[in-house]
Amino acid sequence: MILVTGATGTIGTEVVRLLAERGERVRAMTRNPAGASLPAQVVWGDFDDRDSLDSALAGVDALFLLDAPGAWIERHDLAMLDAVRSHGVRKVVKLSAIGTGENSALRVGGWHLPGERALRAGPAAWTILRPSSFATNTLHWASAIRAGQPISNLTGNGAQGVIDPRDIAEVAVAALTTPDHAGRTYTLTGPELLSTPDQVDILRKVLGRQIGIVDVPLDVAKRQMIAAGRTPEFAEGAMHGQRHIAEGGNARLTDDVHTVLGHAARTYARWAHDHRAAFD
Repeated sequence: MILVTGATGTIGTEVVRLLAERGERVRAMTRNPAGASLPAQVVWGDFDDRDSLDSALAGVDALFLLDAPGAWIERHDLAMLDAVRSHGVRKVVKLSAIGTGENSALRVGGWHLPGERALRAGPAAWTILRPSSFATNTLHWASAIRAGQPISNLTGNGAQGVIDPRDIAEVAVAALTTPDHAGRTYTLTGPELLSTPDQVDILRKVLGRQIGIVDVPLDVAKRQMIAAGRTPEFAEGAMHGQRHIAEGGNARLTDDVHTVLGHAARTYARWAHDHRAAFD
C-alpha cells in the first residue's frame, strides 16, 4: 500500500493516477474526502491530527510526503515522520523545493529543511525531490490573458528551469515503486532556462494572440499580496524568492529527470500546448 498526501493537488493527483495505472494499491489522504474523485482509497487526514495520521498509515509500505507551501511544513513533516517511525513504513519520498539547505535567504527551502534532515536520520529508505518552478504556476495568468490584460512580471529577466509537474510525478512514482533511488536527492528541472518574458513569448506563439507584460516592483507586489489575504510573513517570504530569481539565483538546470526516467524533461512549450484550453 502506498499513501499519497496532498493527494488532490497538482502533483498528488497525478501521482495517484500513475500509481493506479500501474496496478499499485493506493491510499489518498485529504482533508476533504467527499470532494475527491481519485482512483484510490480516499481517507481523511490532517497533519495536525495524530489519530488521523495513524489511521492513514495503517498497513502502508511507502509514503509520498507532500504538503502545501507554508511555514507549517516543518510541523507537518515532523508529525508525519514520527508516525512513519511508529508504523514501520519502509519507504518515504518527500517533495521538497529547489535550493533547500543551500541558501538561507530562501524561505521555502527553510520550510523543508527540518523535514529533509529528519527523513535522512530516520529508519525508512528515503528519496528527496527538489523541483524548480512548476509550469502550472503560469495558470494564474489565464484570467488576465482571457481579459486582454498584461502579465505581471516580478522577476525581470531572471530565468529558471521551469518543469512540467507531470515529470515530477513520474519521478516520484519511480522512486516509490523501485529500489533504485533510495538515499538520493534529485533536483528536478525542465530542459531550458526560461524567464517570465520567455514564457509569455511561448504562450503568444502557442495561443496565437498578443499578450502584454508589465514589470511590477516587489514592494507593490507585496502590498497586493497582503491585500489579497496573505499574511505579511508569507508575502515577505514570497518576495525573497522573487528577488532571488530576479538576481539569477535559480538559473539552474540538471539532468536528474533524464537520470530517473531515461528521457528528457518536457519543455514548457509542450506543457503550454497540452494546456492551451485553460487560457482560451
